[in-house]
Amino acid sequence: MAELDISKTTTTDLTTSGADYLYSVDAAFLDSPTDQPETTYTFSKAGEYLGYYKTIPELKKAVDALAIWTAGKGYITDSNNMAILNYVDGWGEDTFQSIMENMLIMKKVIGDSFAEIIRDKETGALVNLKPLSPENMRIVVGPDGRIKRYEQISKVKGNKPLKFKPEEILHLCNDRIGDEIHGNSVIAACKWVIDARNEAMADYRKVLHRNVVPVRIIEVDTGNTAKRNALIAEYETAINKGEVLVIPKGTVEIKDTTITIQDPTGWISYLENFFYQAVGIPKIILGGSEEFTEASSKVGYLTFEQVYMREQRELEGDLWNQLGIEIMFERPVSIKENLVENEAANTGQTSFQPKEAEVNMERE
Repeated sequence: MAELDISKTTTTDLTTSGADYLYSVDAAFLDSPTDQPETTYTFSKAGEYLGYYKTIPELKKAVDALAIWTAGKGYITDSNNMAILNYVDGWGEDTFQSIMENMLIMKKVIGDSFAEIIRDKETGALVNLKPLSPENMRIVVGPDGRIKRYEQISKVKGNKPLKFKPEEILHLCNDRIGDEIHGNSVIAACKWVIDARNEAMADYRKVLHRNVVPVRIIEVDTGNTAKRNALIAEYETAINKGEVLVIPKGTVEIKDTTITIQDPTGWISYLENFFYQAVGIPKIILGGSEEFTEASSKVGYLTFEQVYMREQRELEGDLWNQLGIEIMFERPVSIKENLVENEAANTGQTSFQPKEAEVNMERE
């Protein structure tokens, strides 16, 4: 007989046995320069990140959109620089603008982008910019943390990679933090979200297919392998052709094993919205508008202005520091003034006020 004693009550210890259910983040360390004469960095995950960019449509379009909004409307510079930039053709079919968009995309996808600076040997004037693949590049820095040179490891001369001086390479770096010797890909932070969304869509696709051809258990009144295989072939043919399978009564019994699965569309939609937040590109920028109100669309657009304008200022600074070219990229149309005018006309509306959208130490 069982012994039932309330004093024998005990508890579990989930702090150890349930540790797998607790969320944690692995420690991260910066790729900082060392006290060695040279510290190098190569882009080992370039292939993986390029795979994501070329395969995931929402990622590609989000990154492309940022590049287009940053450099796609053209640029303003003086007549001398304009004459030079008009002749920049990259690999022969580029323009200066397409090269800038290309480098911005690679900067976001890989973390860094590079282009060889080709100058006239006599005058030193800029002749061309030739984009280089980051997966074939190596950054070399000294113990002071300054870039010593770049190496193109895909081109070897005398068992040594092709070397470039810092002034021979246009280098764009994305979201560099601390004293790291490289930039950071936007894909690294949102990879989990991308994977989760695509896994959910792949699973849902299987479910939809199973609505057409559900999983069934078929009991046959024979142990003969040849007869069973013949019935399987007839069943497959009937399913593929959408025909009715006619069999002798009592020889086969088909059992329905339909499984009720929770609709994953809400989860997929959540992950999609989360993805755009992680990348920093409002979905409205890409043309999706059916699920947005006019007010939320305007706020998303206004928020994105700060994102692409930062990219423009950063790119303008890189071109001045590394090429000595003073340039300003055309700003896309702003809706800030339109929002202020609409708010002034709608006296009953309570939302963002002009002073709330400006940097002002004397706010009311």
